Amino acid sequence: MDIKLIRGKRDAGEGKRPARARRLWRKNGRTAGGKGAPAGTAKANGNGEAIDYGPLADWVGFNLRMAQAAAFQAFSRLAQEIGTRPGRFATLMLIGRNPGISQTGLSRANGRDKSSLTPVLNDLARRGLVIRRRTRADQRTYRLSLTPAGRRLLAELTRCAREHERRLDQIIGAKEQKAFVRALKRIIGQAG
Repeated sequence: MDIKLIRGKRDAGEGKRPARARRLWRKNGRTAGGKGAPAGTAKANGNGEAIDYGPLADWVGFNLRMAQAAAFQAFSRLAQEIGTRPGRFATLMLIGRNPGISQTGLSRANGRDKSSLTPVLNDLARRGLVIRRRTRADQRTYRLSLTPAGRRLLAELTRCAREHERRLDQIIGAKEQKAFVRALKRIIGQAG
């Protein structure tokens, strides 16, 4: 994939629909959206407004972002039943699996910068889910662990996450799941 395209640089064919999309556009008429819609178009809202995504429709980066947003929203609906935000799940899981992890280590493992992680940890500590302990060697460094309430919440969220993963596996397919995750890990490792 050409990273320049993701950043919005024009390529020679931009502005024209790819040949496949033009054929589908002609074949299906000028109505867009839903099943059987021409490539690069979809309903944007309940009004049936057609959106031409142009090259975005086939770009991995854009589709990863849209898939992540859809998956996050689906998990969010499950986590709402517990009364917490789904963004807390990965943080709790990483602390639970790595008792005594530093905030810096958690930040790296979670893919968050420390400035966005600090409010999350403040919230978890305020709710009695996480304990922060300063290290003797460096008073600026905190070590993190879950409280009993944090472990209970993590167990509930893990049940939601397993149900969510089952639903995603149904969408992806059992045969493709491992290859899909390997491809995602390559992107994380090489593009991150």
